[in-house]
Amino acid sequence: MHKIALIGLIAASLALGACERKTEEKKASGRPPTLITTTQAKAGTMEMAEETLGTLEALIDPKVGAEIAGKVVKIAAGSGKAVRKGDLLAIIDDADAALQHRADEAERKRVEALLSQQERVVERQQQLVQKGFISQNAADDARAQRDALREQLAAARARGEQSLRNQGKARILAPFDGVVETQIASVGDYVKVGDPLLHLVSSSKLRAHLPFPESAAPRLKKGQAVILTSPLLPGNEIRGTVSEIKPGVSETGRALDVLVDIENHAGLRPGGTVNAAVVVAKREDAILVPEQSVVLRPAGKIVYVIADGKAVQHVVEVGAKRAGMVEIVKGLPAGATVALDGAGFLTHNAAVTVQERSKPAAAGKTAESQPPQDGAAKKPASAKAESAK
Repeated sequence: MHKIALIGLIAASLALGACERKTEEKKASGRPPTLITTTQAKAGTMEMAEETLGTLEALIDPKVGAEIAGKVVKIAAGSGKAVRKGDLLAIIDDADAALQHRADEAERKRVEALLSQQERVVERQQQLVQKGFISQNAADDARAQRDALREQLAAARARGEQSLRNQGKARILAPFDGVVETQIASVGDYVKVGDPLLHLVSSSKLRAHLPFPESAAPRLKKGQAVILTSPLLPGNEIRGTVSEIKPGVSETGRALDVLVDIENHAGLRPGGTVNAAVVVAKREDAILVPEQSVVLRPAGKIVYVIADGKAVQHVVEVGAKRAGMVEIVKGLPAGATVALDGAGFLTHNAAVTVQERSKPAAAGKTAESQPPQDGAAKKPASAKAESAK
């Protein structure tokens, strides 16, 4: 009796297993091909780079100071104001400079009058020497006095020009296009020569400070190409060269400071951050594929090669990455057709349908080929109908 029951149980188990296998085969055969796009593995040049996060500073950011002493009577450009070259920034009281200029002009005119009189004296004495009425020594003394007055007049004119120039320095003008970052002096302040009034910043020329570890020092050299990207300019690259490498290592961060000077045509801001890559070497004829074509599987990093409507997995070794492209060091030939969009949903020998990247898929076809979301298993329409029965 027990043997008959055991035999019946085994038969039932075998029948149940056969039924499950048939159901799985039916489900597998009913799954539609995965919709993907493809691209070619191309041979190209891959730049090997040292990467870091750097900061920007303005190369032109002087503190505009007073060139004459006096009281500040006007501030025409406050903090945050954009100015053009030659715009008025501030005015200093020029009363003292004006008085000095008037005194210098009066002295100049006095010396001019004396010189004019001495010129006539020299001319008369020279006539008297020719007639023999006076000695040559007396005429020489008159010429010496005339020459001295000429030098006095030159000095008086120079002082007058200087006082006039100082009077003009009372108007503080912008030396270049920029933005007033800080207003240092206020109306009513008495300033001496050299005291700062405003901090003016120009972003036309920037310097990037790129910190690198000491271990990277042997690979970094002056003149190497640098690629800069900014969160403010997604997708844009700014290229420059290493301008200078500071000889020392910072005491705080133990980092090597690499400097890159750039012309700021892209609108970057001083004080901002940039992602930087210093190109230390180039590899010609490297096999390149987009980053999304490389997927991670238990076997390692995989690229799916599309052939005869199926995805064949290739275990690959990757190298450098740059601008969304990955170098394939081993495991993939150049020119192979590889999966691009949808590569992460493929398995080995999975059936695929290739969609032209420029043509949008039909709504019904896209819905059928979409992969399961959040791990939820989706059944084909035929399987759903059969399970309903």
